Amino acid sequence: MTEQLPTSSDDVRSNAPLKYAKTVTFDGPIVLEQGGEFSSIDVVYETYGTLNPQRDNAIMICHALTGDSHVAAHDENDDAGWWEIMVGPDKPIDTNKYFIICSNVLGSCRGTTGPGSINPATGQPYGKDFPFITIKDMVDVQSRVLDHLGINKLFAVVGASLGGHQALCWATEYPERVGAIASIATGPTLTSQALAFDVVGRNAITSDPHFHGGQYYDKETKPNTGLAIARMLGHITYLSRESMREKFDENRLEPREVDTEFEKYFSISSYLAYQGDKFVERFDANSYVVISLAMDHFNLGNTHDQLADSLGKSDCRWLIMSFSSDWLFPPFQAKGMRNALISRGKYVSYCNIQSECGHDAFLLPNEFESYGGIVRRFLDTTTVDATFADVDESKLPVDVRSIFNHERLDYDQICNLIEKNSSVLDLGCGQGGLLLRLARQCEASRLVGVELDEANLQKTISLGFDVIQSDLEKGVPMFGDQEFDYVVLSQTLQSVISTEQLIEQMVRIGKKCIVSFPNFAYKDLRNELYHEGVSPGTEHGQLSFNWFDTPNRRFLSIKDWENFCDRKGVKILDAVCLQSETGERVYDDPNLNADLAIYVISK
Repeated sequence: MTEQLPTSSDDVRSNAPLKYAKTVTFDGPIVLEQGGEFSSIDVVYETYGTLNPQRDNAIMICHALTGDSHVAAHDENDDAGWWEIMVGPDKPIDTNKYFIICSNVLGSCRGTTGPGSINPATGQPYGKDFPFITIKDMVDVQSRVLDHLGINKLFAVVGASLGGHQALCWATEYPERVGAIASIATGPTLTSQALAFDVVGRNAITSDPHFHGGQYYDKETKPNTGLAIARMLGHITYLSRESMREKFDENRLEPREVDTEFEKYFSISSYLAYQGDKFVERFDANSYVVISLAMDHFNLGNTHDQLADSLGKSDCRWLIMSFSSDWLFPPFQAKGMRNALISRGKYVSYCNIQSECGHDAFLLPNEFESYGGIVRRFLDTTTVDATFADVDESKLPVDVRSIFNHERLDYDQICNLIEKNSSVLDLGCGQGGLLLRLARQCEASRLVGVELDEANLQKTISLGFDVIQSDLEKGVPMFGDQEFDYVVLSQTLQSVISTEQLIEQMVRIGKKCIVSFPNFAYKDLRNELYHEGVSPGTEHGQLSFNWFDTPNRRFLSIKDWENFCDRKGVKILDAVCLQSETGERVYDDPNLNADLAIYVISK
């Protein structure tokens, strides 16, 4: 009973005809990157939404290895698409706003020219004679589709997995035609471990006795066994240890009843068998070989410098997202791309989404609120100038407005300390309140935030800023020496464990650094401890937390900070000490009379 099987991202896919697909033929000669050639090619594509009069709202969505042009249903009578959760009216990739294009890749079996297409030279299917293709060849064909539609430049390219490879290729091969890139669950190349699974999968196909060297189209029996095994292997890479434990550990010895010739001893057996058997109904073995080879040969660089040289060709805004349990494209690969882009001064946001779903996470609803929300906010602010963040304050979340309008006295002082047209890195940027104020008051030339919390990251992206998700306790090595005019750490110092490391990183990255922190030697706090014998907290009205729930790990004073700077050889360039209740600057014994301190420091 297949309805008892665990859900899969493949559940909505079938070999049903694509009701709204369009086909365009491009005459050749069409020369491929590795020297092959087509006299002509057919391309199947689908579009959603309306192209605006300026023709600048088009988004290209690139599908993964076994996907196709049918990214979403066109209406209530249409079949669901492979990314139904993301694409449609009022969805993260909103067809009310954007004109969506998704074309079936070169080499596939869903309408675009592939190994099963007729070779004009022989009148028979290409089969083994289909030329070797690359990701660049796929993107070159997509660029022809753009020309056919009369679109000069894409608003954005969005892709995950193999689709992410295509998005990266768009950015590096056609930088003048792309405004933004959303690269999801992908990397600059496959790891050797991931490559190994593809090698075994292709061997399963080509070793199938019914493969016939790729010339099986006129045979009664196709290499379905090899293709099904390849798909089983693929499904293993799409899952994670956590998701497999959740799906199969409890009922490991209770396989589902599926009609299959493959092993069914375990619950995972029946699941993989079902996925393999279902897959052969809609896909072609030769196409699997051709496309997986293109994916396996894709490589933007194996070192930081090589990757920086490749991605440095881009001229767009970037969003890079990884998933914590994805071992097909591990987060370290996305971080490597992030670092390469940062090193070349590109506008980039990055988030590693916590998920137990593995590589398939981008297709499943589990973390949709996170990844869907981030994509939505990224696209909606891509037209906003990343330097000045020209956003409507009335639409800002209340907590953002209240923070920088009322509660954070240090924000005003920090803005006064930063020269106009400076570049600023805000460590622990929260919901972007300081960044927005800097954009408005200082007209900063470059503003970047670093934030660990996903919800805060989303809100900051929604203001139009670039945000890097990172844990300050691990430092910020992705930024170069003296890369920013200012590095800011506002009211976070007291919660940091690795204080020395973080300050060392700050003065390395910034020509000047600004640190604000509460002064725990303030007289009212001293009085509570000395006279009442209790730790200051909310019960006594002085601090926002009690001793048992406070995030403050360091209870430092102004004097402590100055002694620390002296010991570390850090220069104090300026200091502003305030009494928060009155908002006045304190000059007389600030260690006693000020409760808030802002320091400008440098090496």
